[in-house]
Amino acid sequence: MESLISQFTLLSDHALNDKNFDPSTIEDLMKLFEVEAYRSWAALELESHNEAEEAEIALEEAEEQLESAMEAAMNEFRRFEQEMERMAEEELNSLEAKAEGARKMGTLMEKAATIASKRYMEAALNSATASMKSAWKGISSNKVHPS
Repeated sequence: MESLISQFTLLSDHALNDKNFDPSTIEDLMKLFEVEAYRSWAALELESHNEAEEAEIALEEAEEQLESAMEAAMNEFRRFEQEMERMAEEELNSLEAKAEGARKMGTLMEKAATIASKRYMEAALNSATASMKSAWKGISSNKVHPS
């Protein structure tokens, strides 16, 4: 394009100085300007098209990376969720085992208290029976207690 401009400058100077200058030479130069303009426009159009394709490819790569990152995050979340469920299950099982142990201990303590109260009642009943027998013996033998 610069060479065409310098050529146009030379022809313009020549046209000003020469009265017999043929204007068709400038028309030929103008056609060359038009051809060069179309070439530049086509080159810009091609460059724009190539840049658009590159941008599209970059966008697709970014989408793939985003999908990959999202999938990795979801996998990490699933592993975390499974780990939390496993830990919760272990804690629940532990609490259930402790509750069962406490229930059994309560049952044993209840049985021990029942046995102890039965023995206490038997001992009290035996003591009362022995006192009554002793009292009957005293009454039967006509002995009076000194008090």
